[in-house]
Amino acid sequence: MTETVLVTGGTGYVALWCIAGLLERGYRVRTTVRELSKETDVRAAVSAGTGNSDRLAFAVADLTADRGWDDAMKGCDYVLHVASPLGGAASGDPDSLIAPARDGTLRVLRAATKARVKRVVMTSAAAAARTPKSSDAVSDETVWADPEDPRFDAYRRSKILAERAAWDFMAKNGPTEFTTILPGAVFGPTLMHGNRGSVQVIAGLLQGRPPGLPRLGFWIVDVRDLADLHIRAMTSPGAAGQRFIAANDFMWMEDVATALRTGLGDRAAKVPTRRMPDALVRVLALFLPPLRGFTAELGRRNEVTSGKARRVLGFAPRPAATTVVECAESVLGSSAL
Repeated sequence: MTETVLVTGGTGYVALWCIAGLLERGYRVRTTVRELSKETDVRAAVSAGTGNSDRLAFAVADLTADRGWDDAMKGCDYVLHVASPLGGAASGDPDSLIAPARDGTLRVLRAATKARVKRVVMTSAAAAARTPKSSDAVSDETVWADPEDPRFDAYRRSKILAERAAWDFMAKNGPTEFTTILPGAVFGPTLMHGNRGSVQVIAGLLQGRPPGLPRLGFWIVDVRDLADLHIRAMTSPGAAGQRFIAANDFMWMEDVATALRTGLGDRAAKVPTRRMPDALVRVLALFLPPLRGFTAELGRRNEVTSGKARRVLGFAPRPAATTVVECAESVLGSSAL
């Protein structure tokens, strides 16, 4: 019998690649959307990645409301909980991101345990395993970041608090198994243009924004490798009750810019070449809220290991330079730039 997997947040960047990967492996997939008007766009995007979407169904459910989650969960064997609010707290209230992420996760888990699904795999963030700024230790899955660390913006705090709440809930509610994936900066091709999340970093560079390159760096994971890791974690016996960091190479913004110019040639003509002084970044952060969460990380490389994912799940990510170039090609091929 073909097993059914629920993927939350079907219009999302990572979720679309998870759906495509599951369909390629022969699963039936149900995905949640906030309104059924998104079905046509999601089907078209998934078909672009897999060739068809015949085994894809839809359910209406929202992280901010209880309604719809029990119905979405009916008959499902597994759940990939990928959906989460993204970006800065536009309202100026951090809880506008934190509450939906935490409470939405608990809604998903309550419905999943009620339906007795076999396992839930949840997308967290590598920041949830970040060591204190004063520490030189390598971040691995044994580390729990402090959500009150001033380095974290509302989005990263939301991921830390949501994962914490999830593990606490699952410790008291069985027999559904639970696993979390903690990705670094996610880049790679997009299947649906518009809601691109971290891809906006690459899109900005292609347009010459910012005009200089801050001393910021990322542990990068390709969205396709991240989706594959979710699916591996879904069924691997060794993944139950475990956290897995998903990251490959570290790249400074200057490295990313160099990779784009090398891989794209004239198409990367607007990509900045000069470094932006730290002092200027801090001044700009006063007027550009997205920068505020990064000023404490200027010039800092937080060491991270994905060794556990490689050993237990066979995680074998592609080179980060390839990922950022293919991400840029996807952006350039869209009508969004």
